[in-house]
Amino acid sequence: MNDKTVVLNGSVVNYDGNVDYSNIASEVVVYDETPKDKILERVDGFNIVVTKEMPVPGDIIRQFPDSVKMICEAGTGFNNIDMDAVHEKGIILCNIPAYSTQRVAHTGIMFILNLASAMQKQIRMLEEGNHDNFQKHLMVDHMEVNGKTLGVIGYGNVGKEIIKIAQALDMKILVATRTPREDQDGVHFTTKEELFKQSDFVSLNCPLNDETKHTVNKDTLAMMKPTAYLINTARGGLVDEKALIQAIQNGDIAGAGLDVQEKEPLPMIVLYMIWVMSS
Repeated sequence: MNDKTVVLNGSVVNYDGNVDYSNIASEVVVYDETPKDKILERVDGFNIVVTKEMPVPGDIIRQFPDSVKMICEAGTGFNNIDMDAVHEKGIILCNIPAYSTQRVAHTGIMFILNLASAMQKQIRMLEEGNHDNFQKHLMVDHMEVNGKTLGVIGYGNVGKEIIKIAQALDMKILVATRTPREDQDGVHFTTKEELFKQSDFVSLNCPLNDETKHTVNKDTLAMMKPTAYLINTARGGLVDEKALIQAIQNGDIAGAGLDVQEKEPLPMIVLYMIWVMSS
Protein backbone atom coordinates (compact mmCIF):
# COMPACT_ATOMS: atom_id res chain seq x y z
CA MET A 1 0.00 0.00 0.00
CA ASN A 2 1.22 3.48 -0.88
CA ASP A 3 0.14 5.04 2.40
CA LYS A 4 3.45 5.47 4.21
CA THR A 5 2.72 8.45 6.42
CA VAL A 6 4.81 10.94 8.36
CA VAL A 7 3.31 13.28 10.96
CA LEU A 8 5.54 16.33 11.28
CA ASN A 9 4.15 17.96 14.44
CA GLY A 10 2.15 15.30 16.24
CA SER A 11 2.37 16.94 19.65
CA VAL A 12 -0.10 19.61 18.49
CA VAL A 13 -2.67 16.93 17.67
CA ASN A 14 -1.83 14.41 20.39
CA TYR A 15 -1.62 16.89 23.26
CA ASP A 16 -3.30 14.46 25.67
CA GLY A 17 -1.43 11.34 24.54
CA ASN A 18 -4.60 9.50 23.50
CA VAL A 19 -4.19 9.48 19.72
CA ASP A 20 -3.50 6.08 18.15
CA TYR A 21 -1.68 6.97 14.92
CA SER A 22 -1.48 3.32 13.83
CA ASN A 23 -5.09 3.58 12.65
CA ILE A 24 -4.38 6.07 9.89
CA ALA A 25 -1.96 4.05 7.70
CA SER A 26 -0.06 0.79 7.45
CA GLU A 27 3.15 2.59 8.42
CA VAL A 28 3.30 5.83 10.41
CA VAL A 29 6.27 7.81 11.72
CA VAL A 30 5.46 10.61 14.15
CA TYR A 31 7.59 13.59 15.16
CA ASP A 32 6.43 15.81 17.99
CA GLU A 33 7.85 18.88 16.23
CA THR A 34 9.73 19.52 12.99
CA PRO A 35 11.87 22.63 12.43
CA LYS A 36 11.83 24.12 8.95
CA ASP A 37 15.31 22.84 8.11
CA LYS A 38 14.27 19.25 8.87
CA ILE A 39 11.09 19.07 6.77
CA LEU A 40 12.67 17.79 3.55
CA GLU A 41 14.71 15.18 5.38
CA ARG A 42 11.68 13.85 7.23
CA VAL A 43 9.24 13.67 4.30
CA ASP A 44 11.73 11.78 2.12
CA GLY A 45 10.32 8.37 1.16
CA PHE A 46 6.82 9.06 2.51
CA ASN A 47 3.57 9.18 0.53
CA ILE A 48 1.46 11.21 2.95
CA VAL A 49 2.55 14.19 5.04
CA VAL A 50 0.37 15.24 7.99
CA THR A 51 0.69 18.67 9.62
CA LYS A 52 -1.39 20.73 12.04
CA GLU A 53 -1.32 24.52 11.68
CA MET A 54 2.35 24.26 10.70
CA PRO A 55 3.81 26.65 8.10
CA VAL A 56 5.05 24.74 5.05
CA PRO A 57 6.46 27.33 2.61
CA GLY A 58 6.48 27.00 -1.14
CA ASP A 59 10.26 26.83 -1.55
CA ILE A 60 10.27 23.67 0.54
CA ILE A 61 7.18 22.07 -1.05
CA ARG A 62 8.75 22.53 -4.50
CA GLN A 63 11.64 20.36 -3.30
CA PHE A 64 9.42 17.56 -1.98
CA PRO A 65 10.40 14.13 -3.31
CA ASP A 66 8.13 12.51 -5.88
CA SER A 67 7.07 9.99 -3.24
CA VAL A 68 4.86 12.62 -1.58
CA LYS A 69 1.37 12.37 -3.07
CA MET A 70 -0.72 14.04 -0.36
CA ILE A 71 -0.47 16.67 2.34
CA CYS A 72 -3.12 16.50 5.03
CA GLU A 73 -3.79 19.51 7.23
CA ALA A 74 -5.16 17.98 10.42
CA GLY A 75 -7.50 20.92 10.92
CA THR A 76 -9.74 23.18 8.87
CA GLY A 77 -7.55 25.81 7.20
CA PHE A 78 -5.00 25.82 4.38
CA ASN A 79 -3.45 29.19 5.15
CA ASN A 80 -0.20 27.66 6.47
CA ILE A 81 0.49 25.71 3.26
CA ASP A 82 1.60 27.28 -0.03
CA MET A 83 -1.26 26.35 -2.35
CA ASP A 84 0.52 27.37 -5.55
CA ALA A 85 3.46 25.11 -4.78
CA VAL A 86 1.15 22.20 -3.97
CA HIS A 87 -0.63 22.58 -7.32
CA GLU A 88 2.67 22.86 -9.20
CA LYS A 89 3.87 19.60 -7.67
CA GLY A 90 0.58 17.83 -8.33
CA ILE A 91 0.21 16.98 -4.66
CA ILE A 92 -3.26 16.35 -3.25
CA LEU A 93 -4.11 18.69 -0.38
CA CYS A 94 -6.85 17.78 2.08
CA ASN A 95 -8.07 18.91 5.46
CA ILE A 96 -10.58 17.94 8.17
CA PRO A 97 -13.54 20.22 7.41
CA ALA A 98 -15.65 18.98 10.33
CA TYR A 99 -12.83 19.38 12.86
CA SER A 100 -14.15 20.90 16.11
CA THR A 101 -17.23 22.37 14.39
CA GLN A 102 -19.48 22.34 17.45
CA ARG A 103 -16.81 23.54 19.88
CA VAL A 104 -15.81 26.51 17.72
CA ALA A 105 -19.47 27.42 17.15
CA HIS A 106 -20.13 27.20 20.87
CA THR A 107 -17.17 29.50 21.51
CA GLY A 108 -18.65 32.05 19.10
CA ILE A 109 -22.01 31.90 20.84
CA MET A 110 -20.25 32.13 24.22
CA PHE A 111 -18.62 35.38 23.11
CA ILE A 112 -21.98 36.76 21.98
CA LEU A 113 -23.69 35.98 25.29
CA ASN A 114 -20.66 37.14 27.29
CA LEU A 115 -20.55 40.50 25.53
CA ALA A 116 -24.32 40.93 25.57
CA SER A 117 -24.34 40.66 29.37
CA ALA A 118 -21.04 42.52 30.03
CA MET A 119 -19.95 39.41 31.90
CA GLN A 120 -16.32 40.48 32.28
CA LYS A 121 -17.38 43.74 33.92
CA GLN A 122 -19.66 41.82 36.28
CA ILE A 123 -16.86 39.43 37.21
CA ARG A 124 -14.45 42.29 37.90
CA MET A 125 -17.02 44.01 40.13
CA LEU A 126 -17.40 40.84 42.19
CA GLU A 127 -13.62 40.38 42.40
CA GLU A 128 -13.43 43.89 43.85
CA GLY A 129 -16.16 43.09 46.39
CA ASN A 130 -18.58 45.45 44.65
CA HIS A 131 -22.13 44.03 44.79
CA ASP A 132 -23.91 47.19 43.66
CA ASN A 133 -24.79 45.54 40.37
CA PHE A 134 -27.01 43.12 42.30
CA GLN A 135 -28.03 45.07 45.40
CA LYS A 136 -28.93 48.40 43.78
CA HIS A 137 -29.63 48.12 40.06
CA LEU A 138 -28.07 46.74 36.91
CA MET A 139 -24.95 48.87 36.44
CA VAL A 140 -23.52 47.30 33.31
CA ASP A 141 -24.56 47.28 29.68
CA HIS A 142 -26.92 44.42 28.94
CA MET A 143 -29.00 43.30 25.99
CA GLU A 144 -31.28 40.41 25.19
CA VAL A 145 -30.01 38.76 22.02
CA ASN A 146 -33.44 37.71 20.82
CA GLY A 147 -34.41 39.96 17.94
CA LYS A 148 -30.84 41.14 17.43
CA THR A 149 -29.08 40.62 14.11
CA LEU A 150 -26.14 38.26 13.74
CA GLY A 151 -24.05 38.73 10.62
CA VAL A 152 -22.02 35.67 9.62
CA ILE A 153 -19.18 36.03 7.11
CA GLY A 154 -18.70 32.57 5.62
CA TYR A 155 -21.12 29.69 5.25
CA GLY A 156 -19.10 26.60 6.04
CA ASN A 157 -19.60 24.02 8.78
CA VAL A 158 -18.88 26.37 11.69
CA GLY A 159 -20.90 29.24 10.24
CA LYS A 160 -23.91 27.00 9.74
CA GLU A 161 -23.63 25.65 13.29
CA ILE A 162 -23.47 29.15 14.77
CA ILE A 163 -26.52 30.11 12.73
CA LYS A 164 -28.44 27.09 14.02
CA ILE A 165 -27.77 28.03 17.64
CA ALA A 166 -28.38 31.75 17.04
CA GLN A 167 -31.75 30.97 15.48
CA ALA A 168 -32.66 28.98 18.58
CA LEU A 169 -31.93 32.20 20.48
CA ASP A 170 -34.37 33.98 18.14
CA MET A 171 -31.70 36.07 16.44
CA LYS A 172 -32.06 37.43 12.92
CA ILE A 173 -29.44 36.11 10.50
CA LEU A 174 -27.49 37.81 7.72
CA VAL A 175 -24.82 35.93 5.75
CA ALA A 176 -22.16 37.15 3.34
CA THR A 177 -20.41 34.45 1.32
CA ARG A 178 -18.46 34.30 -1.93
CA THR A 179 -21.03 31.91 -3.44
CA PRO A 180 -24.29 33.69 -4.39
CA ARG A 181 -27.28 32.01 -2.72
CA GLU A 182 -31.02 32.47 -2.38
CA ASP A 183 -32.48 33.20 1.07
CA GLN A 184 -33.42 30.06 2.96
CA ASP A 185 -34.66 28.94 6.38
CA GLY A 186 -34.68 32.41 7.87
CA VAL A 187 -31.21 33.22 6.54
CA HIS A 188 -30.82 36.34 4.39
CA PHE A 189 -27.79 36.37 2.10
CA THR A 190 -26.42 39.83 1.44
CA THR A 191 -23.25 41.80 0.75
CA LYS A 192 -20.46 42.26 3.27
CA GLU A 193 -21.12 45.99 3.28
CA GLU A 194 -24.78 45.57 4.19
CA LEU A 195 -23.90 42.92 6.77
CA PHE A 196 -21.42 45.22 8.54
CA LYS A 197 -23.97 48.05 8.56
CA GLN A 198 -26.97 46.08 9.83
CA SER A 199 -25.52 43.54 12.28
CA ASP A 200 -25.46 43.80 16.04
CA PHE A 201 -22.85 41.02 16.11
CA VAL A 202 -20.49 40.16 13.25
CA SER A 203 -19.05 36.64 13.34
CA LEU A 204 -16.08 35.71 11.14
CA ASN A 205 -16.26 32.12 9.94
CA CYS A 206 -14.35 32.10 6.67
CA PRO A 207 -10.90 30.86 5.61
CA LEU A 208 -7.85 33.11 5.56
CA ASN A 209 -6.43 33.77 2.11
CA ASP A 210 -5.30 36.70 -0.03
CA GLU A 211 -8.93 37.67 -0.68
CA THR A 212 -10.08 37.58 2.96
CA LYS A 213 -7.00 38.96 4.74
CA HIS A 214 -8.01 41.99 6.83
CA THR A 215 -11.68 41.62 5.91
CA VAL A 216 -12.19 43.63 9.07
CA ASN A 217 -10.31 46.89 8.60
CA LYS A 218 -10.65 50.62 9.15
CA ASP A 219 -13.26 50.95 6.43
CA THR A 220 -15.46 48.00 7.40
CA LEU A 221 -15.25 48.87 11.09
CA ALA A 222 -16.50 52.36 10.22
CA MET A 223 -19.62 50.76 8.70
CA MET A 224 -20.56 49.00 11.96
CA LYS A 225 -22.97 50.31 14.57
CA PRO A 226 -21.34 51.85 17.66
CA THR A 227 -23.32 49.27 19.66
CA ALA A 228 -22.10 46.31 17.58
CA TYR A 229 -19.58 43.63 18.50
CA LEU A 230 -17.07 41.69 16.42
CA ILE A 231 -16.55 37.93 16.99
CA ASN A 232 -13.58 36.09 15.46
CA THR A 233 -13.17 32.34 15.97
CA ALA A 234 -11.66 31.72 12.52
CA ARG A 235 -8.20 33.16 11.76
CA GLY A 236 -6.43 36.15 13.28
CA GLY A 237 -5.35 37.52 9.91
CA LEU A 238 -8.96 38.26 8.99
CA VAL A 239 -8.75 41.30 11.28
CA ASP A 240 -6.54 44.38 11.09
CA GLU A 241 -5.89 44.42 14.82
CA LYS A 242 -4.52 47.97 14.95
CA ALA A 243 -7.67 49.23 13.25
CA LEU A 244 -9.81 47.19 15.64
CA ILE A 245 -8.06 48.58 18.73
CA GLN A 246 -8.49 52.11 17.39
CA ALA A 247 -12.17 51.50 16.65
CA ILE A 248 -12.83 50.25 20.19
CA GLN A 249 -10.86 53.10 21.76
CA ASN A 250 -12.83 55.62 19.69
CA GLY A 251 -16.16 54.00 20.51
CA ASP A 252 -16.80 53.20 16.86
CA ILE A 253 -17.87 49.70 17.92
CA ALA A 254 -18.77 48.36 21.35
CA GLY A 255 -16.18 45.60 21.62
CA ALA A 256 -14.85 42.30 20.32
CA GLY A 257 -14.49 38.65 21.24
CA LEU A 258 -11.31 37.16 19.77
CA ASP A 259 -10.42 33.48 19.92
CA VAL A 260 -7.54 33.99 17.49
CA GLN A 261 -4.96 36.69 16.79
CA GLU A 262 -2.81 37.53 13.78
CA LYS A 263 0.34 36.89 15.78
CA GLU A 264 0.24 34.30 18.55
CA PRO A 265 1.12 34.69 21.32
CA LEU A 266 0.15 38.35 21.32
CA PRO A 267 2.95 40.92 21.75
CA MET A 268 2.97 42.40 25.24
CA ILE A 269 2.05 45.89 23.98
CA VAL A 270 -1.14 44.52 22.41
CA LEU A 271 -2.00 42.59 25.57
CA TYR A 272 -1.53 45.78 27.57
CA MET A 273 -3.78 47.79 25.23
CA ILE A 274 -6.51 45.13 25.42
CA TRP A 275 -6.23 45.12 29.24
CA VAL A 276 -6.55 48.91 29.35
CA MET A 277 -9.59 48.86 27.08
CA SER A 278 -11.30 46.20 29.19
CA SER A 279 -10.59 47.85 32.55
